[in-house]
Amino acid sequence: MLAADAALLGFARALREAGVDASAERVYAFLCAVDALGRVREVPSSARGTGAAAAGRGLPPEPPSSTQRTDTAATGRHLPPEPPSPARRAGAAAAWGCPPLQPCEGRFGREGAGALERRAGVWAQAGDPRHGLRPGMRADVYWAGRLTLCGDRDDLERYERVFAACFGGGEPAERRPAQAPAPRLRPVLRDSETERRAPASDDHGTTPTAALASSAEVLRHRDIAGLDATGREEVRRLLAAFALRGEARRSARRRPARRGAVDPHRTVRELLRRGGEPARPRRHTRTERPRRVVLLVDVSGSMAPYADALLRFAHAAARGSRTEVFTIGTRLTRVTREMAHRDPDLAMTAVGAAVPDWRGGTRLGELLRAFLDRWGQRGMARGAIVVVLSDGWERGDPELLGAQMRRLHRLAHRVIWANPRKARPGYAPLAAGMAAALPSVDAFVEGHSLAALERLAAVVRGAGDA
Repeated sequence: MLAADAALLGFARALREAGVDASAERVYAFLCAVDALGRVREVPSSARGTGAAAAGRGLPPEPPSSTQRTDTAATGRHLPPEPPSPARRAGAAAAWGCPPLQPCEGRFGREGAGALERRAGVWAQAGDPRHGLRPGMRADVYWAGRLTLCGDRDDLERYERVFAACFGGGEPAERRPAQAPAPRLRPVLRDSETERRAPASDDHGTTPTAALASSAEVLRHRDIAGLDATGREEVRRLLAAFALRGEARRSARRRPARRGAVDPHRTVRELLRRGGEPARPRRHTRTERPRRVVLLVDVSGSMAPYADALLRFAHAAARGSRTEVFTIGTRLTRVTREMAHRDPDLAMTAVGAAVPDWRGGTRLGELLRAFLDRWGQRGMARGAIVVVLSDGWERGDPELLGAQMRRLHRLAHRVIWANPRKARPGYAPLAAGMAAALPSVDAFVEGHSLAALERLAAVVRGAGDA
């Protein structure tokens, strides 16, 4: 077996010890890819050199060598090189069939890298002639191994470290991919009054510049209760682009996958299809789907400045198939069907006609008990993410609210409370209802502005915590 093959097989064995799924099929593909890249690197240069020299002397070009196959019947293009010889494949299989190496001390540390190098038979210095790699082969080994031996993103970091330990350095510079372009600035809408005051440009062919600071960006952090009619209209337009998705969970359903548990049914069907011949086992894994999101929106008198914005936020969230929306005040009203309208204004009109307790009192404890008795206990709140959008002002018994919140906490996956008054200076949850509910809340966030609602959406998605 060639010294280069021994070095490549030692590198593959080091990858397998590091946790990379370097199976025998992948190692064979790796060797074939290295051989093909080496021949492609040599063929064009020799062909160009002989062709140019022959053209300069007025002689016909030389015929292709034995290592270069040519499609003489069609276009004269060089065909892909033939795979390694049977003797070379037999030597590689014999070397790969050796007993597995024991894991070395110090995972990829200074001592661990040296142990990997000594056990794999590969020297750390890329310029050392003992490693058996021809000049320029290091880049071929890097890219061939990266494309054939790495199965997922987790393998890339292990591959980089083992390659650096075995061959020295990092990614070869001669085939380094081009860097990703710099992120482009996202243009945002300017305020109409600012555009009217700005002088008109004489050059109509120039591209408008992105607005780094705009009224929309400032509006994101302003309290919704203090906005005028123009600001509220802008908030409604921005809320229409919101999206709310629950935290992902693993479901009982399975899908075909490259990794995971063996799927016995698909494997047996594949064996029967092949007539009993050996076949690769079929695998499957569990799928992920978002959890149900339940929104309880307070429409009482104390929440009147925020009710319209919060309902429009709920309308944007209800575009998902696993979102339920209720309004709470003096009565509990399910408005999921009314939120099904695609147009936000039509949805708000339908909600206004369905909700009978606008700007009334607040009976959070009684309404939460009614929700749990009729919907939550039967499955709507089980494993779901329940979001309460309220200021926590309770006219009823705070102890009843605390008991129902504990009951809700036992059913739901997470309970999130968004209070618009939390952002006010010197705020403390001293209201009786808020103080009784807070021990059963997993995340207590703000809800007074667009930026606060964006953070709320991140918490619901599981990307942030409060």
